Amino acid sequence: MVSRFLRIWFGNFSAEELRKYIFLGVIFSFIIGTYWTLRPMKDAFFGSLIVGYGKTDGRAVYLALAKIVSLFLLFPVVMIYGKMVERFRKDQAFYVLTSFYAVCMMLWAIFFMHPTWGLANTVPDTWRLSGWLWYVFVESFGSLVIALFWAFTIDISTSKSARRGFALIVMIGQFGGIIFPLLTKRVPRLLGSTSAPVIALCGVMVLITLLLFRWFVKTTPPELMKGYRGTRIEEKEKRPGLFEGLKLLLTHKYLLGIFSLIAFFELIVTVIEFNFKSMVFSEFIDAAAAAEYLSDYGAAVNAVAFFCLLFGINNIQRKLGLGVALAFVPVSVGVAVISFKFFPELNMLFYLMVGAKAVSYAVNGPAIKQLYIPTSKEVKYKSQAWIETFGSRGAKASASVANLSKGVLGFATYLTITVCFSLGLAAVWFFVALFLARRCNEAIDKKELVC
Repeated sequence: MVSRFLRIWFGNFSAEELRKYIFLGVIFSFIIGTYWTLRPMKDAFFGSLIVGYGKTDGRAVYLALAKIVSLFLLFPVVMIYGKMVERFRKDQAFYVLTSFYAVCMMLWAIFFMHPTWGLANTVPDTWRLSGWLWYVFVESFGSLVIALFWAFTIDISTSKSARRGFALIVMIGQFGGIIFPLLTKRVPRLLGSTSAPVIALCGVMVLITLLLFRWFVKTTPPELMKGYRGTRIEEKEKRPGLFEGLKLLLTHKYLLGIFSLIAFFELIVTVIEFNFKSMVFSEFIDAAAAAEYLSDYGAAVNAVAFFCLLFGINNIQRKLGLGVALAFVPVSVGVAVISFKFFPELNMLFYLMVGAKAVSYAVNGPAIKQLYIPTSKEVKYKSQAWIETFGSRGAKASASVANLSKGVLGFATYLTITVCFSLGLAAVWFFVALFLARRCNEAIDKKELVC
């Protein structure tokens, strides 16, 4: 009965194809569940170590500065990632990367349990380097592991199977983003400790992800491990590197367009998110309480995205086309920006952030991944890593520069300028989305590669 429902709602899967995308969805749910468990702790720990809680003295600007610092510190991280992907096969690269993050999470858990260096020391200090490094560590996990998972998934998917399967993967993934934060958020209070043990649990979840991925590779039939192959560009067996990916990105307007879709969303949402989290730091008095609230926020985002997909929002793309799906998101975000202008309050920002993120995950995420289908392996493994990491993080850093001006301009002027700028970006974003969808569909119809 479940398989029948999935075939009606997502597309006419074969039995083996349905198993393939459900299996990938389960793997993705562990990745997303881990990330959304770490993400509230990223902000909560940074607030405890660097900003301080219950303060209104302007120290929240460090949250904006953290996004700028993380952009620069991620450069060497992605360079190492590029070298790793050059050296190993695509499945081996996933094993190496997940093993690295699992070990690091265990070490972070031990560090944060230290009575002086860890979370027991609640005196905020700008020079507590652990707060900055922790922030970058979680950002890198969210960029690299997710990017590598999708590069692998896109590489083993055809254009038709992607239309059916990608939304299903995301829907199952959101379920992990609901369950894991809700199950782990009360662990500190149950143990009478800080949130450090939760990081160790995240390390265990990453190891389970590795084992599930290996099981998938070993048991999936070879014919289902083949993806779209175009005819315009000859594929080379050369594996990815950071700077090759950057060169491809800068020389193809199609890839610059994908970059801009991600960047526009992050530029606009980071402005709202900064104000939302600044209010959280002012409202709550300790990291545990803030982490619980932000965990509820994360669970709400994933729950809304899950139910959107469950009730058929993916049919926007299946029935109305890729262009409508991609153009729907800037319109939705534009409505959120206007609401932010008139209701800049904590509860309203909570709902606006939940709505904007959920629509992005449910509609924008699967649609953007389909844009990579008519591209070469080099684009999937090289340029996508650059786009996912620096399109998102670079946009967040740029928006954070604007957020740093809040104290100088005053809130009213800052709000007016950022809202007007955001609405202008949303308008440009709308037309870029239509162009990319048209170019993608043309390439698939002609069975060629865009780049």
